[in-house]
Amino acid sequence: MSDSENQIFVPPSFIALYSDARGRLRERPAWVRERYELCEDLAGHLVGQAQTLYQLQVPSEFEVLRRIHAGLSSADAGLLAEESVWVVCRLAELLEWPCPELKPIASSE
Repeated sequence: MSDSENQIFVPPSFIALYSDARGRLRERPAWVRERYELCEDLAGHLVGQAQTLYQLQVPSEFEVLRRIHAGLSSADAGLLAEESVWVVCRLAELLEWPCPELKPIASSE
């Protein structure tokens, strides 16, 4: 399927992760779309885990999101540092929680 036939909408916030200062993609559109689908699915999958942590163990929404971000920033997570921030902000949006100020953490490989 060509890029023009694909119906998956990649939001500007995700496209910005792979764009240069002039707004041009630094990667192939198909690859960016694949990474977006992975990150969007991951954020959706983490909703239940975040709710459970909040209800049973962690006293604040911010702390839940901070801990998830730390986990996603590990080399084993398979995400780029900027993707881990995007996933946590998307998770916060899905939970209707405020997104904390997060900085990409370079994973130690």
